[in-house]
Amino acid sequence: MNIVVVKNQEEAAEKALELVKAGLEKGSIKTLGLATGSTPLKLYEKMRGANLDCSDVATVNLDEYVGLAPNDPQSYNHYMKTELFDHVKFKETHLPNGVAENLQEECERYEAVLSENPVDLQVLGIGTNAHIGFNEPGTSFDTKTHVVELTESTIESNKVHFEKVEDVPTHAISMGIASIMEAKEIVLLAFGEAKAEAVKQMVNGPVNEGCPASVLQNHANVTIIIDEAAASKL
Repeated sequence: MNIVVVKNQEEAAEKALELVKAGLEKGSIKTLGLATGSTPLKLYEKMRGANLDCSDVATVNLDEYVGLAPNDPQSYNHYMKTELFDHVKFKETHLPNGVAENLQEECERYEAVLSENPVDLQVLGIGTNAHIGFNEPGTSFDTKTHVVELTESTIESNKVHFEKVEDVPTHAISMGIASIMEAKEIVLLAFGEAKAEAVKQMVNGPVNEGCPASVLQNHANVTIIIDEAAASKL
């Protein structure tokens, strides 16, 4: 793990953008793995203003809420369009379909998309419980794309985006841990004191399924970009 400690999210986004730009310039990024939530917002802002040529690049997203249509304002599909896809033109973009009639078939379809578009650089965040994607503690490291029942702590974290907690989806389709680990390169961003314990366990703790992000210790090419608060327990 290459750990980079920065002062703030602005500096973190600049560092992450450097990795994206370098890959695009070398031609080594043909598929870019993307995350949602508050963590990558500053990176996407930087990407919008960077005049990137992504016309030959496909994207795949980590996850989508079950039950939210692509045009729902709270869906990750809508988030990606608003934050990135309406501003930067990619060859093609892929997200799971949260309103598929058969969710198991949708997971299999999405896993096939990942097989056809091997991820060259995957952007990740980390949950306060050390989840990556929506892979909660206890998820097998062998998991491929699957339907996840969200924990209470994740629902609590997500409720800021909804009018009331009852509106927060309880399930999501997520790339599995094995799917994430197939990326050739991973960049994980984490900010704030609330993430410090998860970061500590990810970097220094034992590799076990109780701490999903600890599996990244087994990956050959991971860059962790964190602010001083998130690094405070290292």
